Amino acid sequence: MSIFRYNNVHIHTFGYELAPNVVSSEDIEDRLDPLYKKIRVQKGQLESFTGIYERRFWDPGFKVSKGAVMAGKKAIEKSMIPENDIGMLIFAGVCRDNLEPATACAVADGLGLSGDTLVYDVSNACLGVLNGMIQVADAIELGRIKAGIVVSCEASREIVESTIERMLENPTMDMFKDSVATLTGGSGAVAVLLTNKTLAEASGESGGHRLTAGVVKNASSFHKLCLWGPDAGPAYNGVQIMKTDSVGVLQNGVALGMETYNAFKKATDWANGQPDKVICHQVGSAHQKTILSSINISEGNDFTTYQYLGNIGTVSLPITAAIAGEREFLKSGDRVGFFGIGSGLNCMMLGIEW
Repeated sequence: MSIFRYNNVHIHTFGYELAPNVVSSEDIEDRLDPLYKKIRVQKGQLESFTGIYERRFWDPGFKVSKGAVMAGKKAIEKSMIPENDIGMLIFAGVCRDNLEPATACAVADGLGLSGDTLVYDVSNACLGVLNGMIQVADAIELGRIKAGIVVSCEASREIVESTIERMLENPTMDMFKDSVATLTGGSGAVAVLLTNKTLAEASGESGGHRLTAGVVKNASSFHKLCLWGPDAGPAYNGVQIMKTDSVGVLQNGVALGMETYNAFKKATDWANGQPDKVICHQVGSAHQKTILSSINISEGNDFTTYQYLGNIGTVSLPITAAIAGEREFLKSGDRVGFFGIGSGLNCMMLGIEW
């Protein structure tokens, strides 16, 4: 178990961009009608299984670096912090423009960041943004930088479209079970700007939201439960395929989450051991209910967006936190937990004083 503690790190501002094309679960099921008839599944099951009634797609050919730039500009403009004060930029998406160079390079150029900025990509399934936040926070705490920004953009159109085609080509119950999780994928972009306390207060804010502590645990023996790439099987029409053991991910992810939460309570050392509010990675209704029940947190203390945004991978948790802040679900003084579980399996929980 890794424990992180901070005294001088603040989550200053968020920026995000919603993809423009809304695709309902009903739209997807209409396309899957031949499969549903073949395996005798009633329409409505996709929303019933997941709680997701719609998700969003970018336009065809949209570059994820463009979405990250759009979100990053919003976070920087909101912060009133000069670009030259940003000493680190991390792109943390699963989706990237190219294998080489780092997508972060295109984002840094689009944001007009200084040539002295440390720029690179981080990849860790759906936990990428949280991992990036920890790396920026470490650099701030050590005094190496005053501010850093973590950006991500995920694009689900291509993988969802190819999955639908594969399901229609091989209309079996096994294919349906392996592919349901893929159909929940959404698209969006997010940016999280972190600063030291001095810079946060000097910008006219109250100091932002103080990052206090975090913990990380893994159960890497389950790294084959969710696969996107060659190990999932041969590419389909040039697109890497994805398959997920949804039951296995839920069962083993919840067990890992319980272990991590026990460590999180000790690391944060909050009065009653619990956060006032939580923002979780947005997988779907079954995952939300099961994990919250297992750690004895009320659903009323959790804010969700999966119903209308779907699972946007690395973007899901931070974009949900941004929207929760805008809608005043998160209030000044709240102790907030950011809870993420990603393929691998990895689990990270961060404590924030809002």
